[in-house]
Parts: sequence; C-alpha cells; structure tokens
Amino acid sequence: MSALVPCIIAGGAGTRLWPVSREAMPKPFMRLADGQSLLQKTFERVAGLADVAQLLTVINRELLFRTLDDYRAMNRGRLGLDFLLEPLGRNTAPAIAAAALHVARHYGDDAHLLILPADHLIREQAAFVAAIAQARELADAGWLVTFGVRPTHAETGYGYIQQGEALEQGGHAVASFVEKPDLATAQGYLAGGQHLWNAGMFCFRADVLLRELREHAPEVVEGVERCLAQSAPAAGKQGVQCELDAQSFAQVTDISIDYALMERSAKVAVVPCDLGWSDIGSWQALRELTPADANGNQIRGEAVLHNVTGCYIDSPKRLIGAVGVHDLVVVDTPDALLIADANNTQDVKYVAQQLKARGHEAYRLHRTVTRPWGTYTVLEEGSRFKIKRIMVRPGESLSLQMHHHRSEHWIVVSGMARVVNGERDFLLNTNESTFIPAGHRHRLVNPGVIDLVMIEVQSGEYLGEDDIVRFNDIYGRTGDGKVPG
Repeated sequence: MSALVPCIIAGGAGTRLWPVSREAMPKPFMRLADGQSLLQKTFERVAGLADVAQLLTVINRELLFRTLDDYRAMNRGRLGLDFLLEPLGRNTAPAIAAAALHVARHYGDDAHLLILPADHLIREQAAFVAAIAQARELADAGWLVTFGVRPTHAETGYGYIQQGEALEQGGHAVASFVEKPDLATAQGYLAGGQHLWNAGMFCFRADVLLRELREHAPEVVEGVERCLAQSAPAAGKQGVQCELDAQSFAQVTDISIDYALMERSAKVAVVPCDLGWSDIGSWQALRELTPADANGNQIRGEAVLHNVTGCYIDSPKRLIGAVGVHDLVVVDTPDALLIADANNTQDVKYVAQQLKARGHEAYRLHRTVTRPWGTYTVLEEGSRFKIKRIMVRPGESLSLQMHHHRSEHWIVVSGMARVVNGERDFLLNTNESTFIPAGHRHRLVNPGVIDLVMIEVQSGEYLGEDDIVRFNDIYGRTGDGKVPG
C-alpha cells in the first residue's frame, strides 16, 4: 500500500480555554492531569501506527521551538519530523493544500495524507487504528475521507455530518455537512441515528486532494503553489523544514477545508467510529475528564470548600477558598483569574476577544513565556523597572542584541553564564553579576550541562519587549523584532 504520512495541523488560539490557552501558548500545549499536552497525545497516537516513519506538522513559525520541546520528550528517534512553518494563520484549506503539495513532492502522488488536529483527545487507540485502515481503503478508491464520531449526547458545540448511501469499501458517502445546531435539532440528530459529529480529521491520497482542490477551489491551491515557489525547504537533522514565504502566503484565500472543498465535492466519504473523542473545546468539556467528588465538584490543586456543589476549580499553584457557590468554573493562573457560570463556558472566548481588542498582554502571553532557548518569567514590574527570572537550557544562546531605552543587571542564580557585554566576552559563575548599559551589544549563552538560571533587573524609560535590535541569532531571527531574546 502507498506510504501513510500523518500531518498534525496546529492552528487556532483556543480562546474558549482562556486564561490557560493564549495566542503564544495555545490549546495544543495545555497540560492535562497526567502532565502530557494535547499535542503530545496526538504525537503518541501517530507514533502508535505501525506503518508510519515520518510525521509532517503545519504550525505557526513562532511555535516551532515549543513544538520541538513537546516532540523531543516523546519521540526518542521513533519518527522523522517534517515541518511547514506558517508566518500567519490562513485557516485549514491553505494548510492542508501545502501539506498535500509537500507530501506529493517528497513521498509520491499516491501517498496517503492523514490530517489530524493537534488539540483533540482520543482515548480508544485500537478504534483509531481500525478507522484509519478503513479510511485508507476508501482513499485508494478515490474518496476524500472524513471521520464521523457517533454522538453520545445532543451537542450544540460541534458540527455534524449526515450519512448518505453505504459504500462498497465501507463507510458512507456524505449527504451533507451541518453547522452547529440548536438543542432541539441536535436532539433530533441523536434520535435519528444518521448524523455524526464532525471530528475534523481527514484521509486522502495527495493527488486526489489536489485534483479536487483544483476543481473546486483553484485559487487556494494556486496561491499555495506560488507561496511554495518563493519558499526554500531546508533539510534539517530530522527531516524537511520549510518556512512559508510571508508575503505570498498572506495573499492566499483564508478559508476552511470544509467550505473550500468538502461541502462542494461529490467524492466525500465518512467513516463512522467510536473513538472516545473530544475536541476539548471548552472548560466544560475539559472538566468531564476529571472525576467528581460527592458534591459534584472537580478540583485541580488545593481548595477548601464549604457548601459548594457542581464547581470546577483549576488552581495548581494557589489555594482557593470557596463558600456557598454552585455551578461555577474557576481557573486561576499567575496573572489572570477566570470565573464563569458552568453553563456558559462557550462564552469565555468573548473575554479573550475583548483582551485582544484592548491590546492586553494577557491575550497573548503567560507570565512565563517560552522562547527557543528556554523561558523567562516576569516576577514584578512597575514604573521604570521590570524583574525577570530567565532560564537558558544547556548549549542554548540568546541573540546578540541591543536595547535603546533600557539597561539590564544580570545576577546568576545557578549554573554558569557566558556573557558578551560590549567588547568583553567572559564567564559568570553562581552569585556573580554584570551590568549592561543601554546601547551596549550583549549576548547570554549557557555553556554548561545544567540549566542556567538568572535574575534580570531592567530599568529605563521604556521596557517594552519590542525595544530590541538583533544583530545575530542562531534561531534565524534577525533585525529589530517583537520577539524578545
């Protein structure tokens, strides 16, 4: 049989799961109770497929190093890794078109492309493997295959697929795709037995997908082809890494694969399946993964409760006390607290949208921010000062940079630092420090074998992260930018 190339699509901000999911650390990187992220669980499902050697991931360029961190913890040489790096989001149709063109070029026109969202949960691996096997038979017969989950309740937060005629290879032709219904309609779908939840997963031959796109959405595939022609794939240590050209990719039509193709083509099939599936689309969906106590409360972290029922409290780092409240969702993070009615968790996205409209940092960033070289945490800030804890992984390096408006004082807490400060290049040991005046070129490197931890005290008239001129960077970031470090 043709090669099977899974493709994990990691897009979207997961705004209904704010304040844990944010633009710079979206839903795929959320940790569940077992410590694994949704992205890691998706990787593990792929690695469990017997005939897969290479994994393709389509992700925003700024999330590459966070993705590599998650994969590194799981991979241990099991899979080769290809990446298509998006400079900005253009929805699923351009992402999937780019994946199909990549797979056809590197693995053959007849290769099977398996599209998987990065942020869904599937508990039944055996059923997942069986559904893929059936989908591949349909794909070889020329079908664009989607996966439909048999509904277990009337759900208004999911799209639905209506099953049509049964097919010789198994599964059904798709009669129609249905938007998220109201409750009465969803109850009718559940009773009728002909509608399935749309899981957002697909399987098709690369050449069939591209042929159908050229017929039904030629502007998408042609725009992606122009973009790839301007992009330079590079062979990395683990596979092919291609950073899509920003200017041409921004011109590609912003449209979902459902609207661009699946709702237009006559060659769409669905495989009904029972996967123990959830898209973890809200706090209400996430709380269903946690056992409840005798009062219907689900607690993550430490809480003291009195006369509290039906509440979900997620506060891994701070004690929560609650008295006389019912049916609430409480999610606490170091810099933001969410309190929501348990029946309205789908509306959390409106809080995130207002923060974005205000330009508030809590939409984009957590207090601890992941960078290619490690992390930084803002401990305190006020007028003309900011204090950070910086962790640099062994062998990693911040860029050679300069700030116009702020000076910095570095104190090493643990590990060893190699510092470039103006014309000097020297080592700092634990409990040693250096002062970097505004306008000085400087760089921080961890030459050791343990994490370097240091405290940075900034002072000056302007302390924004965009006050940076970058002269040299091992991660390919150049010029003046919005990305610190």
